[in-house]
Amino acid sequence: MSEPHINSYYAATANDATRYPRLQGSLTVDVCVIGGGFSGISTAITMAERGYSIALLEANRIGWGASGRNGGQMIYGFSGEGNLKAQLGAEGARLIRDLRYRGHDIIESRIKTHGISCDLKHGWMEMAAREKHMAGLRAHYEEMVADGHGDHWELVEPEALPGLLGTKAYHGGMIDRRSGHLHPLNLAKGEAAAAAKLGVKIFEDSSVIEMQGGAKPFARTAEGRVEACSIVLAGSTEHKFERGPLFGLTFPTGSYIIATEPLSESLAAELNPQDLAVADSNIVLDYYRLTADRRMLFGGRCNYSNRDPASLTSALQPRLVEIFPQLRDTAIAYEWGGRIDIVLNRIPAIGRLEPNVYFTQGYCGHGVNMSHIAAEILSDAICGTTEKFDMFDRIRHIRLPIGRWAGNQLLALGMVYYRLRDLL
Repeated sequence: MSEPHINSYYAATANDATRYPRLQGSLTVDVCVIGGGFSGISTAITMAERGYSIALLEANRIGWGASGRNGGQMIYGFSGEGNLKAQLGAEGARLIRDLRYRGHDIIESRIKTHGISCDLKHGWMEMAAREKHMAGLRAHYEEMVADGHGDHWELVEPEALPGLLGTKAYHGGMIDRRSGHLHPLNLAKGEAAAAAKLGVKIFEDSSVIEMQGGAKPFARTAEGRVEACSIVLAGSTEHKFERGPLFGLTFPTGSYIIATEPLSESLAAELNPQDLAVADSNIVLDYYRLTADRRMLFGGRCNYSNRDPASLTSALQPRLVEIFPQLRDTAIAYEWGGRIDIVLNRIPAIGRLEPNVYFTQGYCGHGVNMSHIAAEILSDAICGTTEKFDMFDRIRHIRLPIGRWAGNQLLALGMVYYRLRDLL
């Protein structure tokens, strides 16, 4: 049986209660997409718009995983851009410039075209958590200006901070007015509705228990079977599909969020007058934003060991109050968590298991934007245009030749080191 959405702020404020049927019986389509998060839904829409017949299989509900639980920050690019440039050189740099905001374009176009209500607001800011971090932010700002993004990037010197955030926790920062924040579950549900209108056959409560490519590709669930010309593994995969290039590639990491009760207009304006999404410059970072109904949504303290805190509020609220003492007496209304897939070199994993079985995963916190980019790259490849796909497929990823549990413990030890660096 499928699992319902967790008790998150997003689930409580979802504006679409549509349920899709369980797959029963057999059908034949051009493309079978496995996964009902942003990667899968976006692939389905893109391919349907190009005239292909699509079946989408989701084990639980649309947006059940990270796509419907994340911090809602629509951030440019991906965190491993430097590693991609190191491997691909000048053509990698051009690829990054071409792709950085492509996901934003896709999302904004779909919101407009399909009338998706998901609280999109523009403006994202990275803050210098330590004084020494400001040099790195200045260098990154200069790089973005050199790449042609100066019209929407701003460098924030320390003396300008009081007009941006109601906190003394930072030492400067930079703002990207092109990035922003939104309600991710409502975006996922809105895109799924758009896909269904385009003819995509969507099935929930339809966990895939067997899949193969080759001459006769298929995906089988407990009660049905989809035969297709191509199969797309979209997003996080179960262990049974982690073979070949997927083995030892990604590691699920716990990420946690709390949301306060609604704040008064005056307090919200004091804390975040420009309604920006915010992340700090630490390796183990904090991130936060205001929701449409003026709650402070605060996340962070990623857990690489996959041992969830006994109380998410107890783990996160002290840090929230450290940044914003004004919220010391504000009640926490929601707490939730989930898993995001981490790739060690922070470059999204886009490739093939077989000539007609594709995969995409490992967005490392940039999933809102990057999932939509990856979906377009996969769609292009299925349609015969492989330039961008081939570049990602060439990336040499770091794989740990051990099980996920042991790998997560090694990552957790490594993150203790980085956490100490952040503190010092």
